[in-house]
Amino acid sequence: MAAVEDNGILFSIFILTIMALLLVPYTVIRLCMAFTKKRKDLHCQCSQCLCSGKYRKSIFRRISIFLTCGNVTLMLLWVMMAVLVHHISNISRQIQPFEPFDILGLEPGASDSAVKKAYRRLSIQYHPDKNPDPEAHKYFVEFISKAYQALTDPISRENFEKHGHPDGRQGFQIGIALPVFLLTFDGGSGGFLLLGIVGICILLPLIGAVIYLSRSSNYTGNFVMHETLSTYYYLMKPSLAPSKVMDVFVKAAEFMKMPIRRSDDELLHKLFMAVRSELNMDLKNIKSEQTKFWKQHPTLVKTELLIHAHLARESASLHPTLQSDFKLMLELAPRLLEELVKIAVMPRNPHGHGWLRPAVGVLELSQCMTQAVPLSARKAITGNSEGIAQFLQLPHFTETTVKKIVPKKVRSVQELQALNAEERVKLLTEIAELSVPESRDVEFVLDMIPDIKLDISCETEGEEGIQEGDIVTLFAWITLRRRNGLVHALTHAPRYPFHKEENFWLLLADSSTNEVWISQKVSFTNEAAAISAASEAIRETESLGASSKEIDVAAREGVKKVNGGSRLVLTKFRAPKEGSYNLTSHCLCDSWIGCDVKSALKLKILKRTRAGTRGQAVEEVAADDSIEEEVEEEEEEEEEDIQENDDFESEYSDDEGKEDNDDEDNKLKTRKGK
Repeated sequence: MAAVEDNGILFSIFILTIMALLLVPYTVIRLCMAFTKKRKDLHCQCSQCLCSGKYRKSIFRRISIFLTCGNVTLMLLWVMMAVLVHHISNISRQIQPFEPFDILGLEPGASDSAVKKAYRRLSIQYHPDKNPDPEAHKYFVEFISKAYQALTDPISRENFEKHGHPDGRQGFQIGIALPVFLLTFDGGSGGFLLLGIVGICILLPLIGAVIYLSRSSNYTGNFVMHETLSTYYYLMKPSLAPSKVMDVFVKAAEFMKMPIRRSDDELLHKLFMAVRSELNMDLKNIKSEQTKFWKQHPTLVKTELLIHAHLARESASLHPTLQSDFKLMLELAPRLLEELVKIAVMPRNPHGHGWLRPAVGVLELSQCMTQAVPLSARKAITGNSEGIAQFLQLPHFTETTVKKIVPKKVRSVQELQALNAEERVKLLTEIAELSVPESRDVEFVLDMIPDIKLDISCETEGEEGIQEGDIVTLFAWITLRRRNGLVHALTHAPRYPFHKEENFWLLLADSSTNEVWISQKVSFTNEAAAISAASEAIRETESLGASSKEIDVAAREGVKKVNGGSRLVLTKFRAPKEGSYNLTSHCLCDSWIGCDVKSALKLKILKRTRAGTRGQAVEEVAADDSIEEEVEEEEEEEEEDIQENDDFESEYSDDEGKEDNDDEDNKLKTRKGK
C-alpha cells in the first residue's frame, strides 16, 4: 500500500516538474513581452483621433484585452500547478518517516524508564478509555503503541538505532511516476496504460505537428497566404500604373474567403452608386464598364467596393452586415500591401533589379488606405504633384477648405508648416473658416507630420574609384524630425480602426529604366535594435584600415545619431558595367501623404583595371590578356541581356496597360472558376 502511495506522489511530482519546466520560461517571456509593449505609444491628440475610440481603453476593453485565450489558459495552468503543490504537500505530511522518539516526545537515546513514563502520559491523553475521539484512538494504536513497542523491545530498538527502522535494514524501492489506477493490474488497467503511452508519446506530438505543418504550408512568416503571393507575383508587371494597383491588391486569397450573402446584393448596389465616381470607369462606355465590373467574382466586387467606401469616407453608412467584412479588409490591408511592395522590388532582370513604378503605386495606395483619402485626390494641381490629398489628411479639411487656402499660395502641408503661428492661425480661422478648436486640431496634426532628411553615399572598401564588378557599399542615414520633438509616434489616422505605425521604404532606383537597385524597409519604432544594428554595421565597415580607437569613435557617433532620430541603412551591391548612372534615392512613407523625399545620386563606374583581389597591382592585370578577353566577352553578354530586357519591358507600355490588365483579370477569373 505504501508503495502505491509513493507511486501516486511520484506521478504528481513528475507532472508538476514537466509543467514547471514549460510554464515558468513561457510566463517569463510573456511578461517581458508585456512590459516591452507597455511603453506608451504616443498618438495624435486631435479631437478626431480621441473620438475614434481606438485609443480609449474602458474597463471592459481592458478586461477583454487581458482575458484573451492565451492569458486565460496561462492562468488555468498556474492554478493547476498550485493545486498540485497543495496536493503533494498534503501527501508528504501524511507519508512521514517513523520516528518513535519524536512520537513519544523524547530525545534520541532516552532510557527505558523515560520511555515508559512518556507512554503512560500519552495513554492518559489518547487511550480509548480516556478519550472517546476516533482520531485519538487511531493515533494511539498506529503511532503511540508502535513507538512504545519499538523502544521497549531490545532487538527493535537496536535495529532502529543502527538502521533507522525497527525492522532492520530496508531494501531499496523504485517507484513509477504513473497514476495509481494504472499500477493496480486487475486486467483492465493494462489497456489504459497502453492507450496513455500511445496518446501522450505518439498521437499528441503527431497531432501538433500536423496542425503546425498545415498552417505553415498555407501562410508565410508575415501571415500572408502562399496563394496570395503567387497571385501577386503573376499579376505584377513593370508598367503597372498606380491606378491599376487596386486591381492587383483585391485579388488576395484572404479576401476570397469573405462570405457571400444574398442580402449583400442590394447593399453592394447602393454602395456602388455612392463610390461609382472613384472606380476609374470610362464615362464614354459607362454601361459596358458597369456590366464588366459586376461580372467579376462576387468577393472581388465586395472587396473593391469596401475599399472605395473607406477611401471615400462612406464607411459610416455601411450596413451592419458589411461591417465585419469591412474591418477584416482593413485589418489585412497593411501586411498585404507590404508583401505587394516586396514583390514589386523583387529582383526580376539579370542584374537583380526590381521595378520602381509599381512599388511607388503600392505605397501611394497604402498612404490613401491609412488616411482614408480617395485616389482621385492625388491628381496633380498647380505647384503640387500630390494634389489635395495631403490636405485631406488634416482634420476638418474638405475640398472646399483646400480651395479657400490654395489661392493664398499654400499648396502643400510643408508650406502650411512653414508659416509662423500667427499667420497660420489667421489662415485657418479667417480664410479656411475653421473654429478655434478645429484649428487647434490642425496644429496637433502638423506637429505629428514627420520631416525626413536623407543622406546617402556609395563607396568601395579600400579603393577610391568604383570599377565595374566592384562590391559597392551603400551608406544611407535617414533622419526623422517632428515639430513636437518625438521620434516614434502612431500615425494620425482617425478613420482607420486599428493602430498604425509608420514605416518607411528606401529605394535606390534608376527612374529612366524603371529599375530598383536597392530596397530596404526602415522603422523608427525599436530604438534599441537600431542602436545595436548601427553600431555593429559601423564596426564591420570601419574594421579595414582603422584603429580600434577610430572604430569606437565612429560607433559612438553612430549611436548618437540613432538617439537623435536617425536610422542607418547599410547594404551592398555589385557595380554594373562602365558608365555614368543618374540614380534617385526615394524615401517613401506608407502612412503619411506628402512626406516622401527624393535625393539625386550620380554614380560613375570606371572601366575594370583591377582583377582578382583588391590588393593586386594594375601591371599584373595588364599582363594577363586572357582576363581582358573574358571581361570583354562578359560585357558583350550583358549588352545582349539588357537589349532582351528592354524588348521585354516594351511589351507593357502605358497604352497597352489597360488591355493587359483586363486579359490578366479574365485569366485569373477562369483560374478561380476552375
